[in-house]
Amino acid sequence: MSEFSSEGIQEFSSNSSQLIGSNSDNLYHVIDRDNVHGLNLTVPEDAKETIKPWDLRESTDKYADSNVDDQMIFHIPFSQNVRIKSLLVKLGRGDTTPRRLRVYANYANIIDFSDAEDTRPSLDIALQEGETGVTEYPLRMSSFSSINTLSLFFSDSNSGDLSRIYYIGFKGETRIIRKEGTNKLDIPAANAADASLTDRLAERSAAQQPTAK
Repeated sequence: MSEFSSEGIQEFSSNSSQLIGSNSDNLYHVIDRDNVHGLNLTVPEDAKETIKPWDLRESTDKYADSNVDDQMIFHIPFSQNVRIKSLLVKLGRGDTTPRRLRVYANYANIIDFSDAEDTRPSLDIALQEGETGVTEYPLRMSSFSSINTLSLFFSDSNSGDLSRIYYIGFKGETRIIRKEGTNKLDIPAANAADASLTDRLAERSAAQQPTAK
């Protein structure tokens, strides 16, 4: 294994103690969990097991382990466009703790390892070591203001052989994409159906009459 260096990688202080009871902006409900996928996992289906409800974030019953080495990629789609303000992870302990996380935003398909090595990530994080609980990493919302998918590339565990992830979560807000306005007034179908034929003919006749000037 090559020696891991955090030079040029963004480092964060731990905010794990501030997470208790903070669920108002949790984005679990808009993660498309059924379509979460992983690369180089011992059990590929375990990728979605890391996406847990807030009250199970500290659970260690289910997790994902890397397979042939310590690298693993998670592809996480969202059911709505979201603005993300922080990433939350619970990592394996000791030798199974990955020390580096690269984040790639808005890839339609899961980014593979060769692409990840050749592509500049949206964010490169030096992960906190020695944390036993969920740790929060604040993100620049300007860089993650319109997100459909995220690919997370964990690597550089202490052992170099195995990485383990218990929990992945996000905080932020959903974004409503507004359609361009028009001058057309749509009549609800129920009201249009209820209107009598006489009334609708009268409205059409009035609309066709020239306007006095």
